Amino acid sequence: MQDSPRISNNYFDGLAVTGRHKAVFFIIMVAYFCEQMDNWNFGFIAPALMHNWGLTMKDIGTVTFWYFASMTLGGFVGGFISDIIGRRKTFLIAITLFSTASIINGLTDSFHVFVASRALTGFGVFCLMVCSQAYIAEMAPAESRGKWQNMIAGVGFCAVPVVGMLCRLIIPLHEEAWRYIFYMGGVGYIALIIAWRYLDESPRWLVARGRIAEAEAVMKDLTGRDIDLADAASKCLTQKPPLKEVLLGMCSSKYLKRTLVILLLVVCTNPATFVVTNWTATLLKAHGFPLEDTLMATTLISIGVPLGLFASSAFTDKGGRKIPIVIMLLVMAVLAPIFGNLSQYWAVVLTGAVLTAFVMGMGFTVFSYTAESYPTHLRNTATGFHSSIGRLAVAFSQPLIPVVYAAYSFDGVFYIFSMLCIIPAFIVGVWGARTGGKSLEDIA
Repeated sequence: MQDSPRISNNYFDGLAVTGRHKAVFFIIMVAYFCEQMDNWNFGFIAPALMHNWGLTMKDIGTVTFWYFASMTLGGFVGGFISDIIGRRKTFLIAITLFSTASIINGLTDSFHVFVASRALTGFGVFCLMVCSQAYIAEMAPAESRGKWQNMIAGVGFCAVPVVGMLCRLIIPLHEEAWRYIFYMGGVGYIALIIAWRYLDESPRWLVARGRIAEAEAVMKDLTGRDIDLADAASKCLTQKPPLKEVLLGMCSSKYLKRTLVILLLVVCTNPATFVVTNWTATLLKAHGFPLEDTLMATTLISIGVPLGLFASSAFTDKGGRKIPIVIMLLVMAVLAPIFGNLSQYWAVVLTGAVLTAFVMGMGFTVFSYTAESYPTHLRNTATGFHSSIGRLAVAFSQPLIPVVYAAYSFDGVFYIFSMLCIIPAFIVGVWGARTGGKSLEDIA
């Protein structure tokens, strides 16, 4: 049988996604699943930990502050390092970090060690998250980049209702049963082994390092086609860029406008969305719901996480990416005050699930939007910078949530949430660029 003829192509654009290609996306799904078990478990565990260790809402705020502060560092370091040593190596390092740290959280009896290991979990989780966003953008065809981004996340984020249900079943068993949930973080080692064996390096990163033959070998492995990347390589740097260009290229005159738009977008939306994803259980418990009802409500609400990602994958590639972002932000701005003023159990659950669905769909569409906005040689550094600044905003907002709750009650928290959605909707709608459906090289 003759080999298929050699063709010139801009990486994966216009080509069918093969079974081997889908296997790479499946590896990311598995890693996401493990990562999100570690990312979301504390939101479910916090009420039980408060009871078991006698912690206050201020102590929970301390844990979440250092978690998100470490996410900030992990996002920036992970983004920068993956532009230097590659997406694959960074991916493997990140899985090792958050899986190990989760086990330490289950073993310790010291609050200070708990805070430190939880911080290490945040570092590893966001290091992988930032690396993965750019990796998926670089590995997917232009016409379905957003679809794959949100579909992969949707499967991975099925971990959220799973960990919620596990917490609902396990935590009530006895006072220290919450430790078992952290031990389950060790399943990340399974993802590590699979990724070590089967995850390919991004051909775009290889080309950006002048390793064109290796990139073409990856393309053949994933597509089954003999692809000539010479034309694609001519559109980007094919040698190691200066460190200054990697770190500061996003602030050059060419990229400054999009940098400012995305920066304002993440600074507003990250603190708002994490009120829903990380504080719902604690706020519902403080609002008067019993612990078991709180856990069940939070579990049911979390079903909106994968549903929102699956649903948004159907339209995220439309409207140049910016239009879906604006629409989802405006819907969130309307739903948040409604959620904050409800007290009937099933109304809270239903509205919370829908709000969570829009939160997650918007969040991962923004990840695609960010990764698409920069060239390969600084894509992950820029993605890491924006994501890290967003998480830094979350970190500094965490101690304020108990204060806002004490002053303005449950509904007051969500009125502020609404305001933090309206501002970036206006900014993106007026000044945001259209990136969806275009080749990454054409955007940059």
